Amino acid sequence: MEHKLFNRTPLLSGGNAVEKKEEILSYFHATLNRTESLFETLLGEPAYFKKSIPLRHPLIFYLGHTSTFFINKLLIAGLIKERINPKMESMFAVGVDEMSWDDLTLSDYDWPSISEVRSYRKTMRNTVNQLLIETDLTFPINWDNPWWIILMGIEHELIHLETSSVLVRQHEIQYVQPHPDWEPCHKSGDAPLNELIKVSSGKIKIGKNENNLTYGWDNEFGFHETEIQPFQASKYLVSNQEFLDFINADGYNKEIFWEEEGLAWRKHIGAKSPTFWIKSDTGWKLRLMTVEIAMPWDWPVEVNYHEAKAFCNWKSIVTNQPIRLPTEDEWYHLYNTAGLSEVPQNKQARANIHLDYFASSCPITEFKHGDFFDIVGNVWQWTETPIYPLEGFKVHPLYDDFTTPTFDGRHNIIKGGSWISCGNESLKSARYAFRRHFFQHAGFRYVSAKSPTIKHGSNYETDKLLTEYAEFHYGDTYFNIPNFPAELAKIAIKAMGDRPLHKALDLGCAAGRSTFELAKYFDHVTGVDFSARFIGQGVQLAETGILRYTLQDEGDLVSYKESTLASLGLDDIRNKVEFFQGDACNLKPTYTGYNLILAANLIDRLYEPSKLLTTIHERIIKGGLLMITSPYTWLEEHTKKEEWIGGFKKDGENFSTLDGLKKILGSHFKLIQGPQAQPFVIRETSRKFQHTLSEITIWEKTD
Repeated sequence: MEHKLFNRTPLLSGGNAVEKKEEILSYFHATLNRTESLFETLLGEPAYFKKSIPLRHPLIFYLGHTSTFFINKLLIAGLIKERINPKMESMFAVGVDEMSWDDLTLSDYDWPSISEVRSYRKTMRNTVNQLLIETDLTFPINWDNPWWIILMGIEHELIHLETSSVLVRQHEIQYVQPHPDWEPCHKSGDAPLNELIKVSSGKIKIGKNENNLTYGWDNEFGFHETEIQPFQASKYLVSNQEFLDFINADGYNKEIFWEEEGLAWRKHIGAKSPTFWIKSDTGWKLRLMTVEIAMPWDWPVEVNYHEAKAFCNWKSIVTNQPIRLPTEDEWYHLYNTAGLSEVPQNKQARANIHLDYFASSCPITEFKHGDFFDIVGNVWQWTETPIYPLEGFKVHPLYDDFTTPTFDGRHNIIKGGSWISCGNESLKSARYAFRRHFFQHAGFRYVSAKSPTIKHGSNYETDKLLTEYAEFHYGDTYFNIPNFPAELAKIAIKAMGDRPLHKALDLGCAAGRSTFELAKYFDHVTGVDFSARFIGQGVQLAETGILRYTLQDEGDLVSYKESTLASLGLDDIRNKVEFFQGDACNLKPTYTGYNLILAANLIDRLYEPSKLLTTIHERIIKGGLLMITSPYTWLEEHTKKEEWIGGFKKDGENFSTLDGLKKILGSHFKLIQGPQAQPFVIRETSRKFQHTLSEITIWEKTD
């Protein structure tokens, strides 16, 4: 079925600036026109104001939201100076992401009328149109280019073109009507028997850089590379017919097939079949956007992640094979294996995508991709992979809440696009993720694989203390004061002189920066801390090379940080460190034979520091060094006063912590360096910092 192609996402560099402006201008208007055409499928005023599902706003919100997005972002970027309608630009700004079934919040809104929202869209369209005409275009169009913001608005509108189409589909049938621009596929037949096809091993590389030729959301930028082990993948997407076998096996009622989260959703909803299936006296029907049709058994089934996962668990049991959903990495490997390329600019795609064919799914036998069918298009495909930041991920400053709220381990990636996925959504690089209970035009294929799925670290640490220490160890320096843990390692190495550098113990290592820094010189370094949470940061860095965290700026405002061992020159020593949780006052006997022990800002946080200090000599070889740093901030919440080793009057005279150290350590150590003051700064907010002096003393083991 040939028809006029819907505009593709423009390339970002090269060509003629005047022609590129015209291309983007056409892209802008075509996108708005398509959205308005979609809303013409709504029948009568109540269709705009009655919720399709309780967890989302009524459709009037989505008609207004994409328009106010343009204005709000253009204002922030300084490309326009005045608002059009402050009330609408506030009302329609937030509340897009699906409210979850498990944390439902209900709100009442005094929505504007349909005509008012349409009038707003018209004014917005004219405003942006004029801006496009008057704004010079230079290449390349990157994050710093004002035209990037224009493309952001267009691509954002296309996302909501698709999500709004799902809400139209979820509407009661009396609120929608057929439309010539949204004609579904009329082909259907018997579903083929699915089969598993072998896929050989390979390597995949994903991630965009600043020179990429197409628009991308921030989660697409960065780098990821991995080896893919051999696996088998289903030739076809799972059809309605194949999924019926799961239903007939009483799959919705047998808890053994469902993951814990999926079971909770199924019980809450009372699901017994896919959401868009309708059981009638004459058999199963399928709800499309604007019509109900007899079940097309050879179309892909459309389900959420929980249902797809339950099917895989059932399939695994009945076939005695390790059946699961593919990972994001495995999908990329399938794409490469099939020899696919991006949607062409000037001809129809080799897939049911970008509105090139139908306003619905179509038979799973329609588009062959190598040995498989529908690697892209028809429906999105659920993966096993919760979305995570690629190495080098940065938050776009003008849309800082697009991706980061999804880095919670609860949003799984969907790949491949659907029949309505346009623009950026249709690209191989697109990384969209939804809550696992969420409904999109999404189905799945399954794989048989012995290799386990890899869980990437996706969460940004938000605990205030942990984030402060993450920044203290691996983040920026402030007020020209050098990184404290790194500086301690330098001082320690210098003090070691010609002594052997075999084993070191970083006692009270916290987030572990000194552990890594010492490992540049020592054969092996062990980091020990009482806090498992702190140890977790060191472990994460050793395993993945990346640590991500948020920093409080002011109030509820935060910034997002990423630190990597590679950027700190520490990546090649990961195999020389290990981290353990341990009590410094009660260390295991295995912690012994060290050339150096570093106890940084530790002794005034111990419940009984003398227990450590009176036995520490047993863990250091003769001639080895003990380096102690502390601001001597004795507090009874950490150390009972009778356990303080200094900071009090003794026999009427001041007795300092250094006095106490000399008294306790004198039998086995001699002081060879210090005391010396070493400053450090801990960032609390963007405008509040702790500035502290720690005292360093270095002791040599004498016996």
